[in-house]
Formats: sequence, structure tokens, C-alpha cells
Amino acid sequence: MKRVAMLFASLMLFAVMGTTLAQEAKPYREGPVREVSFIKIKPGQFNNYMKYLDGPYKAAMEASKKAGLIMGYSVYEAQPRTPQDADLILAVTYPNMAALDRTDEADAIRAKVMGSLEAQDKGMMDRESMRELLGSQLIRELILK
Repeated sequence: MKRVAMLFASLMLFAVMGTTLAQEAKPYREGPVREVSFIKIKPGQFNNYMKYLDGPYKAAMEASKKAGLIMGYSVYEAQPRTPQDADLILAVTYPNMAALDRTDEADAIRAKVMGSLEAQDKGMMDRESMRELLGSQLIRELILK
């Protein structure tokens, strides 16, 4: 019985030491998470889409920032390398992955700023006449120690 207890204690000690060493060996820490969306503006729609971004989009982002749901947001113009590439990139920065799960709070902000779900759907369809969403990507910053 003593041997089993000693063996168990030794295994636990090695497990704890292994976990501690693995944590110490990590030369970085996990930082904020950024959602990056790649947009292709339709011909003749750049100013219309920028008006949307400066209006309802900005209002929703500022409300989300004030509520602590996001850390910030950015709009970038890009030089497309091919006709299929994005010419506008939207980035939203979240403090961590857990912030992406605060959907009820985000939905409440969107409803307050952009109206009912029906109004939001209509707005989404209107935006599709101005741009094409090519895709989105989640990236996490790794902060070197």
C-alpha cells in the first residue's frame, strides 16, 4: 500500500513539474484577438460604403467599445494585387477569445443602434449592393516576453 501511495505521489510530482516547466518555457503570452474582414467595394460605391462605415457601423463600434465588448476597431484601404482581392479591410479588436461569447450584449447594442432584426437584415442586404464580403479571419496576437 505504501508503494502504491509513493508511486502515485511521484507521478503527481512529475506531472506538476512537467506542467510548470512547460509554462515557463513558453516565450510568449496570448494577447488580444482581432477579427479581420476582407471587403471588395463594388464599382462606384466607395463613398456610399464609407458613409455607412462613418454612420451606423461607427456608432455600433463606439457603443461596443464603451460597453467594454471590444478594445477598438480600424478601417484600412488596401491595394488589391488581383481583381479578386479586397480593397478595404475592417478590423475589430477583442481583449480575448472569451469576449467573443458576449453575444447577448452585442445583440442588444446592435438592436439599440441599428434597430430590430428585420431592420438589421435590410441593412445587410443594402450593404451587399455596395460591397462583397470576401471572408473574415480571427487572429490572436502573441506577445513575446
